[in-house]
Amino acid sequence: MSSIEGPSKQTASILERIRQPADLRTLSTAELEQLAGEIRQLITEAVSRRGGHLASNLGVVELTIALHYVFDFYKDRLLWDVGHQCYAHKILTGRKDRLLQLRQENGLSGFPSPEESPADVFSVGHAGTSIATAIGMALGAQHNKTEEKIVAFVGDASIVNGLSFEALNNLGLVKRQLLIVLNDNSMAIDTTQGSLASLLSRVRLSHTYEDIRQTTAMILNHLPVIGKPMEEALQNLKKTIRMAISPSRLFESLNIHYFGPVDGHDIGSLIQIFKGLSELDRPAILHVFTRKGKGFTPADKNPRRFHSTGPFVMNGESVSPSPQGRTFTDAFSDALLKAAQNNPRIIAITAAMSDGTGLSKFRQQFPERYYDVGIAESAAVDIAAGLAKQGLQPVVCIYSTFLQRSFDQIFQEVSLQNLPVVFCIDRAGAVGDDGPTHHGLWDIGYLRMLPNLILISPANEKEMEGALHYAFQQKQPVAIRYPRDLVPVCPPASEIGKEPFRTGRSVWVRRAESEWVIAALGPLTAEALQAAEELAQEGIEVSVINARFAKPIDPALVELFAQGKTVIVLEDHSRAGGFGEALLAEAAQRAFVEKRPDIHTAIGKAVLLAGPDDQYIPVAKRQTQMKWMGLTAENIAETIRKLASADLSVRCKEESIRSRRQ
Repeated sequence: MSSIEGPSKQTASILERIRQPADLRTLSTAELEQLAGEIRQLITEAVSRRGGHLASNLGVVELTIALHYVFDFYKDRLLWDVGHQCYAHKILTGRKDRLLQLRQENGLSGFPSPEESPADVFSVGHAGTSIATAIGMALGAQHNKTEEKIVAFVGDASIVNGLSFEALNNLGLVKRQLLIVLNDNSMAIDTTQGSLASLLSRVRLSHTYEDIRQTTAMILNHLPVIGKPMEEALQNLKKTIRMAISPSRLFESLNIHYFGPVDGHDIGSLIQIFKGLSELDRPAILHVFTRKGKGFTPADKNPRRFHSTGPFVMNGESVSPSPQGRTFTDAFSDALLKAAQNNPRIIAITAAMSDGTGLSKFRQQFPERYYDVGIAESAAVDIAAGLAKQGLQPVVCIYSTFLQRSFDQIFQEVSLQNLPVVFCIDRAGAVGDDGPTHHGLWDIGYLRMLPNLILISPANEKEMEGALHYAFQQKQPVAIRYPRDLVPVCPPASEIGKEPFRTGRSVWVRRAESEWVIAALGPLTAEALQAAEELAQEGIEVSVINARFAKPIDPALVELFAQGKTVIVLEDHSRAGGFGEALLAEAAQRAFVEKRPDIHTAIGKAVLLAGPDDQYIPVAKRQTQMKWMGLTAENIAETIRKLASADLSVRCKEESIRSRRQ
C-alpha cells in the first residue's frame, strides 16, 4: 500500500495541463488542491529514484502554487533561502519533464539555478541570504523606478541566522512592496534551535486550527487598500490579531508589519492573502505554518530522516542501503566518541548538522557536552573560542562550504588569539550531487593563510583517529578536513596510519628508485598507491608520499626538488590557493632565502593535479567529478605515462645530438 497521499489514478491529471505558471489561473481551488497532490507524487517519485531534499519540498507545495498563482516570477522576483525547497517551483516553471533528472550530470540542479530558468534569481545553497538580497533588489527597483514585486521565502530555521537579523534591521531602507514569507515548520535539518525557535514553537502549540482560520479571516477582512485607508487598516489589524504569545511583538518592535500565523496548506486563503499583500507599499512578513514531509507518510512522521535522502522504495518502508563500507564521517564519529570517553574537556559544537557531521552518537552519550547552535556558523566558532578560553577543548563540526561563512571569526577569535579549537571539516573537496553551492574546494585556501593554524587531511580511518589524537595535544587551532566518501579498505592504503602525527611531517608509503614522486594529500593517497601499482606492472616506478599536512609544509617535500625529482601533487581542492600552490611557494621561498639554485631550477618539474583554476564544478557523481579533476588512479597513471614518454623522447633527442657530435 502506497504511503503517498494524492489523487487517484483514475482522476484526470491537472499537472499535464500546466506548462507555465499562468496556467494556474485557469484552475478552481479544488483543481489547485488536486494539482498539489500530483506535484507531491512527482517530487516523491523523482527523489525516490535520484535522492534529494524530500521533506522540505513536500511541505511547501501549496505555498509555491499560491505564490505562482498571484505573482509573475518571470517579471517579479522570488528569492529562495537555502533553495533546497524549490522543486515545486521548478515543476511550475517549465521543468517538470526534467525532474527525473534531478541532481544528475547534465540534469536539474537541486537548488535554484539562473542557468536553468529566468524564474530563478540566484544560485543559492546557503541559509540566511534571501532577505538581504531581496532588500538589495527592492532598493534597486526604487532607484530604477520599476514596479516588479519582490518576495523572499525564508524558513523558521533560516530567519535566526545572523545575516537574516542584519537584513531585518535594515528593512526600513525599503519604501516599497517587499513580502517576506516565513515558512514555519519547526524544523531545520534537525529540530530548530534557539530562543526565537522556542518562541515560534510556543506560537504553534498555542494555536488551534480554528485559531488559524480566524486569524486568516481577520487578515482578509482588514487587508488595506492602496491610499489613505492603509495606515488605519494596518493599525486595526495589529490590534485585532495580537495574541498572548505572538511573534508580532518581535517584528512589530522592529517596525515590520506582521501578518499571521496562517495555514500554509490552504491554497484558497493563501491566494487571497498574497493578492492583498502584493498591493502593500511597504515591507511585510507573512507567517505561515506548514508540515514538513506532508503527503508522504514516512517523511511526515520522520522529516529529519527525509531531509536529504538517497534513493528509496516508494512505500517508504525501506530506504535503499547506503554504499557498502564506512565513510569518513563514520570514522570521525567513532574517533571523537573514543577520545571524549577519556577526556571530559572535549565539547562538540555544530550548526544544525548533527546527523550530517556524525555527532548523533556524541549527542546521545554526552548531551551535556554537545551544542547545536542552529544555522549560525559564525556564532559556533565564537562560542568555541569562549570555551577554549575557559580551558575546554571544543570541536567545531561544520561542512566545508558552511565553514566559509565564519572566516572572520576563525581569524579574529581563534587564530589571532591562538586558541586550541579543533575544526572538523566534513564534505571537503568535491561533494557530488549537491553541486557548486556545496563543494568544499576552498578551505585550504582560506585557512592556510592564517597564522597559528595547522591544517591536516587524514588518509584513512586510522589516520582520522591519529589526527584527532594529535589535535587534542596541541595548544593552537587545528583543522582536519575529510571528504564525503568511503574510507579506503583495501591494502596497502588501509594500512596507512601506523606512525603518529608529527607537526608538518609527511610519511613515505611507497619508496622506489625513481624520479617520479607523488605527494598526495589525505584520501588521495589511496588513488596514488593504486596508480603506482598499475605503473609498476608497466615498468614505471613511482614513489608515493602521504603528505598529511597542508600546513605547515614538510621541508622534506621541498627537498624533493633539490634531488631533481618530478613531484606530482594530488589534492581534492581548487588549484588556486591549495596545497600544491603552498608547496611551490614554500620551495620558491626556501630557494631564495637559502640561496638554493638546486631547488629553484627543479620547481618547474612540479605537476599539480587538483580542481580547475577558475571555474565551478557542476553537478555529477563525486567519482565523475574526481575524473574531471584528474584525481582517479586511472587519471594519475595516465598523467605519469605521458610525463615518462615525453621525458624519454627528450632523452633520446639529447642522446642523438651527443652521438652526432662525437
